[in-house]
Amino acid sequence: MIQVIANSGLQLLVLLLVAPLFSGIIKTLKARLQTRRGPCVFQFYRDLLKLFRKGMVIPETASWIFSGAPYVYFTTAILVGLMIPMTTTYAPFSLFGGVLAVIYLLAFGRFFLALGGLDTGSSFGGLGSSREMTISAIAEPAMMLALFTVALGANSTNLSEMAGAAVSQSWRFLAPSQMLAFAAVFIVLIAETGRIPVDNPATHLELTMIHEAMILEYSGLYLALIEWGASIRQLVLMTLLVNTFFPYGLSSEQTLFAAGMGLCFYFAKVLLLAVFIVLIETTNAKLRLFRVPELLMVAFILGALALISTFLF
Repeated sequence: MIQVIANSGLQLLVLLLVAPLFSGIIKTLKARLQTRRGPCVFQFYRDLLKLFRKGMVIPETASWIFSGAPYVYFTTAILVGLMIPMTTTYAPFSLFGGVLAVIYLLAFGRFFLALGGLDTGSSFGGLGSSREMTISAIAEPAMMLALFTVALGANSTNLSEMAGAAVSQSWRFLAPSQMLAFAAVFIVLIAETGRIPVDNPATHLELTMIHEAMILEYSGLYLALIEWGASIRQLVLMTLLVNTFFPYGLSSEQTLFAAGMGLCFYFAKVLLLAVFIVLIETTNAKLRLFRVPELLMVAFILGALALISTFLF
């Protein structure tokens, strides 16, 4: 029992403390590939501390939705992170839901953030919220189909049972259906985290921004919670991708040694995925807005093909 609690506490600490680090690593690697010096990998922590110390400017037209959206966005990211196996096949909140709960909680947080962008009556907020909902309407079904492909192999939608089956049958993840599902989830990861070619997190141009448009009116504590929650959501989706399709390093034993070894494998896998994301961002340009649904439809088709091929073969 003590080991289970320790593993759960370790996973919570990783979500809270390590998520900003990987955001900083991605920014630094991207800058270096573009022959720029770029920020320090720990700059995200400094930005969060600065935002926590700053005051807030709240629009006069804002209601309780504007104030509650950052807390809902941050809390849902934490809950989803605790539902996904990270260092071992055990997830602290695995009994409270599986694949559908993860997708619905991510959608719930996004929905409240979009409401917060609409609540102020700002034209930029409405623009970003409508674009975010358009993207999510295609991205969520694509991720659902891809994850159901893996769930069929485990005969369960519980992520802990899926991880356990993946460890015992790692050969299944060389199948074409799993590769198609991996490609679909990776495209969804790019879209959900607002990265190139879907969105550009480093710009505030009206014609390109999506996520940034929703949070333009936020400042201080609220903005810190949103930025922190966004980094946690990014790490959660990366964790879901690497531990679902590449379960190497996961152990079914609830011991400190197994958790430590799993943590080392986990960091290595997420770091490799971060490098791959940076390469994709650096070698591609931002898509025009009306071309983004076409990219997400590719993810949906890949997920559907993966699910169909699982039934057929």
